[in-house]
Amino acid sequence: MGPEFDIESRTIDADEMLVRPGTYFNPQTEIVVVVDDSSSIDQEIFNMEAYEGSDWVQISDDVPVDEDDLDQTLEQFQTHYHGGTAGSISGTALEQGDGTDDEEENGETQDPGRED
Repeated sequence: MGPEFDIESRTIDADEMLVRPGTYFNPQTEIVVVVDDSSSIDQEIFNMEAYEGSDWVQISDDVPVDEDDLDQTLEQFQTHYHGGTAGSISGTALEQGDGTDDEEENGETQDPGRED
């Protein structure tokens, strides 16, 4: 993922998301969905006639995702995307960019000893 991208090009419908591996986030519900097609389960345990293509079977209540990797992925996304205009970057990315304080970036400086 590059430092700048258009969020509209990364927006995807749920129907398409379910058949396309990746990590997805819904900003309204704050739910993360990880679609992984590398695993398979023996199809013989299901009576395939009873299921349609839109049916899902819950395998477990557990979330078998490495939380550290997920946190890193979410942090990387947050660092490089800001909801402003296309191509704008987040405040976190600005902070990481040059190591200066926000006041200095805005051209504001404070005299030593002043507390405002």
